[in-house]
Amino acid sequence: MSAPTTTAPAAPPSPSGRRRGTGPAAPPRGRRRPPLLLLLPAAVIMIPLVAYPIYQLGLLSVLDFGQAQASGGVPTSFVGLGNYRTILSDGQFWSVLLQTIGFAAFCVVATLAVGATLAVLLTKVRRVPRLVLTTAAMAAWAAPAMTGSTVWSFLFDTNLGLVNKTLVSLGLDGFHEYNWFYDKWTAFLIVGAVVVWHSFPFVMVTLYAGIKAIPGEILEAAALDGAGTWTTFRRITAPMLRPILTIVVIQSVIWDFKVFTQIYVMTEGGGIAGQNLVLNVYAYQKAFASSQYGLGAAIGVIMLLILVVPTVLYIRSLRRTGNEI
Repeated sequence: MSAPTTTAPAAPPSPSGRRRGTGPAAPPRGRRRPPLLLLLPAAVIMIPLVAYPIYQLGLLSVLDFGQAQASGGVPTSFVGLGNYRTILSDGQFWSVLLQTIGFAAFCVVATLAVGATLAVLLTKVRRVPRLVLTTAAMAAWAAPAMTGSTVWSFLFDTNLGLVNKTLVSLGLDGFHEYNWFYDKWTAFLIVGAVVVWHSFPFVMVTLYAGIKAIPGEILEAAALDGAGTWTTFRRITAPMLRPILTIVVIQSVIWDFKVFTQIYVMTEGGGIAGQNLVLNVYAYQKAFASSQYGLGAAIGVIMLLILVVPTVLYIRSLRRTGNEI
């Protein structure tokens, strides 16, 4: 006589209507939202605010548009790529472009060095010094570019500047009524210091947050192995912060390539004979000082195309970092 066969009881249905053990329940149809749909409200506002100015900039760059056309006395004419040919055949444009790249590179490297050093310092000091340093950095970050540029210009003023008076009081009589902005490279160095002063708090706070997110066991193991502060940062901290460092560097490149206020205010429009011009100030001079709005717009489009590369890299870095998290 054969043994009776038994069947396992069926799994009770889950609240979503699916039986247990048959995989995760699919979300209700009404809750399925494509990610892009969630960005639609912001896109409705941001796209017109960004797309329309870019469209107008591109349109103006292919027109012969000067003061006569702006006043309505002369009709506007289409010149196609004529403005771009004029700009690209101008030797001053290439000189200013090289100066802009060099100035931006200096500011990015200096900002990263100062910000990273202070971020590591924040992890080493006690609570009160850390609070004081963070507050001072936030004050520099919050200061408007116009205000900071004006204050620094007054510090290095030829007649009333605190820097000159301090150096003369120390016996350096050669700095009596010394003009710091007469020399091209000295002027760039001072303006670069102001840009770094405005920018390093972002790097400092970002890297400090990244360092604090590193597991303490790793840093303790490095200390037990005899690694110093610099070795620990170079061999352990920096590699683990590579995604954050990439974002910080790319964003700094975008910011420093577009510097305008500090150069314009501190060198009074680009320095003696335009020796301290950068692309943003050069475009301003072409558009408003010379009333060649089409040429100024063409320079703006060229800057936009140049900045597309670091912008794409920045977005890719953000997405890659988000995927890793």
